[in-house]
Amino acid sequence: MTHRQHLELLDRDSCLALLQTVQVGRLVFTEGALPAVQPVNFRLHRGQLVIRVAGGAKLSAATRNAVVAFEADELDQDLRCGWSVTVVGHANLITAVGELVELSGTWLVPWADGRRDRFVRIQAERVTGRRLQPPLSTTA
Repeated sequence: MTHRQHLELLDRDSCLALLQTVQVGRLVFTEGALPAVQPVNFRLHRGQLVIRVAGGAKLSAATRNAVVAFEADELDQDLRCGWSVTVVGHANLITAVGELVELSGTWLVPWADGRRDRFVRIQAERVTGRRLQPPLSTTA
């Protein structure tokens, strides 16, 4: 008997729905002309990813309108199944007062200590995802 997983390619709506079920992902950006990856907590707002930052390279990427990538997943190593969603798009600093008021407060509370009073939007220009279903038993 062999066990095979079924790999499902996900559409944009399915990907965005899965992103709403987790709070942490990985932001991929350029720092000093090299790729950098950092875990970030995030939320979806109006179909776009939003993170809070204090400054540094993430803020720099946002103020340059840089292209960034973001990945979040939920995997079960024992069952060998799960999903992964990747978002690629431009990062920009949110400056509109009305939107900042809407985003402030407890809507997106950073996990790490320290002041993080800037909000960065990642325009979801390319959204891709895959889901690996639990193994199907078949006879050889």
